[in-house]
Amino acid sequence: MLFDSTLRKELSRSFGGTLVVILTIVLTMMLIRVLGMAAGGEVSPQDVVLLLGYTALGHLPTMLSLSLFIAVVSTLTRLYRDSEMAVWFSSGLSLGRFVQPVLRFSAPVLVAVAALMLVVWPWANRNTVDLRARYEQRSDLSRVAPGQFQSSGDGKRVFFLDKQTGDSATGHHIFILDQREGRESVTTAQAGRIEPGGEGGRRLVLNNGARTDLDITGGTRTISRFDQYEVRIGEKAMAQLQERPPKALDTLDLLRAPSLRAQGELVWRAGMVLAAFNLLLWGIGLASGGSRGGNNWVLLVALLGFVVYFNLINLSQAWVGTGKSGAATALAGLHGGLLLGALGLLRWRMR
Repeated sequence: MLFDSTLRKELSRSFGGTLVVILTIVLTMMLIRVLGMAAGGEVSPQDVVLLLGYTALGHLPTMLSLSLFIAVVSTLTRLYRDSEMAVWFSSGLSLGRFVQPVLRFSAPVLVAVAALMLVVWPWANRNTVDLRARYEQRSDLSRVAPGQFQSSGDGKRVFFLDKQTGDSATGHHIFILDQREGRESVTTAQAGRIEPGGEGGRRLVLNNGARTDLDITGGTRTISRFDQYEVRIGEKAMAQLQERPPKALDTLDLLRAPSLRAQGELVWRAGMVLAAFNLLLWGIGLASGGSRGGNNWVLLVALLGFVVYFNLINLSQAWVGTGKSGAATALAGLHGGLLLGALGLLRWRMR
């Protein structure tokens, strides 16, 4: 039918353009945030691109829902502004007739949002948690970086390396501060290299340096020089995460988990899927305009409504997580109430 094909073409054009703009803005902000985390030593610089991909996949459902909502509002507003809605209304169509083609066009996007929220969202968060945990649990030698003071995993050693050769196993102008059980030692060396040690570990071999030992309780100080000095540093295996945060758990695991935090996470995931559907109906009812004057206020109201809806979803998650509300009550009260509000708005607009 001409009506369905025309509306679908308009929605496709608007949805594609809006999604590209939102993706560009959000990815830029995420890249700045991930680079800041890498610069602060929270994640490995080598995992920046991978972490950015996981973060983008996790926020893709929100971007799809927002793009679809803006596409519906802007498309119908343009039809009002160009008097095309008057033509369709005079042909015997009502505003309710727009619901079916909009839902038919949006069905693949809604399925993608549901799949991303229920399957991809926990998978991306789980990989992100593993990346950060693996970086935090790296060995002491792996923490050493040229030109930076780095502390060991237990916080008792501080390393500094002035410069490093191309093989990444040899460095120059090395400084090590070691504090253990009332003793403090400072070791400096002109050069050092990493060699394999016994039992799968590694050792740091220092050349042409000095070591100063200080007994904090007795106040005695010992200074010694050496031509070669070995510092044995064992490699520790990565500890397994005993408990993952609820956002990193699969949806089936959340259904079996009795904790309030798990129920709150489940309410948030289901709420994002239901919100994508409710926003379509609200977009049809909110769209309006005329041939005179600007209609930017319609889009501003729609964006404000999206922000409020998103914050209410987060609030419902917090209420369920703290036991102030049940999961079924939060879903029915928030999303059911907004669905009835959208249907009431459509009925009022048709009259």
